[in-house]
Amino acid sequence: MRKLLLAAIAIVFFSCPLIIAQAPVGDVEIKSEGEGPFNQLIIRGATLINSTGAPPIGPVDIIIEDNIIKNIKTVGYPGVPIDTAGRTKLKPGGMEIDAEGKFVLPGFVDMHGHIGGRWQGAGGEYVFKLWMAHGITTIRDPSCGNGLDWVLKHKALSEENKITAPRIQAYTAFGAGSLDPIATPEQARAWVRDNAAKGADGIKFFGLPPKLFGPALEENKRLGLRSACHHAQLEVGRWNVVNSAHAGLTSMEHWYGLPEALFEDKTLQNYPLDYNYQNEQHRFGEAGRLWKQAAKPFSDHWNKIMDELISLDFTIDPTFNIYEASRDLHRARRAEWHEDYTLPSLWRFYQPSKKSHGSYWHFWGTEEEVDWKKNYQLWMTFINEYKNRGGRVTAGSDSGFIFQLYGFAYIRELELLREAGFHPLEVIRSATLNGAEALGMDDQIGSVEVGKLADFVIVEENPLRNLKVLYGTGAIKLTEENEIVRVGGVKYTIKDGIIYDAKKLLADVREMVRESKSSEGVEIKQPGID
Repeated sequence: MRKLLLAAIAIVFFSCPLIIAQAPVGDVEIKSEGEGPFNQLIIRGATLINSTGAPPIGPVDIIIEDNIIKNIKTVGYPGVPIDTAGRTKLKPGGMEIDAEGKFVLPGFVDMHGHIGGRWQGAGGEYVFKLWMAHGITTIRDPSCGNGLDWVLKHKALSEENKITAPRIQAYTAFGAGSLDPIATPEQARAWVRDNAAKGADGIKFFGLPPKLFGPALEENKRLGLRSACHHAQLEVGRWNVVNSAHAGLTSMEHWYGLPEALFEDKTLQNYPLDYNYQNEQHRFGEAGRLWKQAAKPFSDHWNKIMDELISLDFTIDPTFNIYEASRDLHRARRAEWHEDYTLPSLWRFYQPSKKSHGSYWHFWGTEEEVDWKKNYQLWMTFINEYKNRGGRVTAGSDSGFIFQLYGFAYIRELELLREAGFHPLEVIRSATLNGAEALGMDDQIGSVEVGKLADFVIVEENPLRNLKVLYGTGAIKLTEENEIVRVGGVKYTIKDGIIYDAKKLLADVREMVRESKSSEGVEIKQPGID
């Protein structure tokens, strides 16, 4: 019994350090930085890129009253001056945005958004502004690493629009706050009930002994809460993603537990005999060799597992971006936004270390990157086909680790969904409506439809042609005069009908980083370089 308890504890405490109870990062200062709300808001003349499967259409006027979309009206034809006759008139006290030539999308949903932490030295305001500057209006916090009370407090402040932040869904790490190890099904059920009573929206699991996992999921489902799981290797040999989906898990994170369900000639991955899970070079190095051990794409067993998960209405949140340094460490380290937007404390957290989670660069090389490139090909094949057959795939970033920065990494996730084979419109659906459905919020957010809340992303360039225009640093373009320019970046993020200047939010973050560098007397330098 004692060995089982220690294994369960190890899964929770060694899989991801953000789930360990830690001192809060500090409350976000209460202040209103957006413009609004308004009794009426009209976005005029935009091209609408929706998430419903419809192609882009414009020009349209989107009429919002008291944070509810009241009408979406086609007001002309591309390239033809708009006839103002018949357009909705602005009410006294209302606000309008001239969006002619611009593109409007639903607000983005980040399904895997950790809100900084003491280890990274990243406070809530820093993280929230990076998210909002990239059009992210809703996040799911998968573990509430700053403590459930802190997260629920800031969730309420966000709902009241007293702080500049996305709306928050709080998924507590299973077992968090328990004074004693959870050892029996009765204790597991009691913790789940207590978690719901405290106001959590769901649970984040990291794998448990089967005698605990099944009852916990069953109780959570009975209470109407949703769930996510990182199927850590310490228990995946006894309980993989198929077991979880049948027991009531609503979504899986990353891909752990999925290749194991696809094994045909083994029950465990091919661990080297000197493997130690607590050595993250071992953990991530061998993870890059896992998908090639699974059933071949489109084989009978591969098809069987996929169809089984789809039949259970199961959501996959792949978080492709968080592992990208595994296949191209140089690219992740040298991303152009680090110098201006990455805090020195966060940069130090990213450095090679035997202690920091995700800092597994003991001696990462060509062989590991080649393995991971092949890993991605097989992983992406499954995810793309899962989408093709009607399975729900969402977009999540898991930022704050492995050189991936809040906001910027989310846009990279959209690019990687595109690489996997998603049409750009399918990418937008994963980033919006699919996330809303997975959270049970699709009656409120996720698409631009009458009756829904006023969450929008407004950008001056067409993101379907080039998703890079959504990065805060924009995209490089050459003009007809042979001049190199930067274009794009989100112009406005609108949440609950309140307009936020995305460029101003980014400027605030740059100033935070500048002040931090100045006070510490440091500059960002590459590892091993004086």
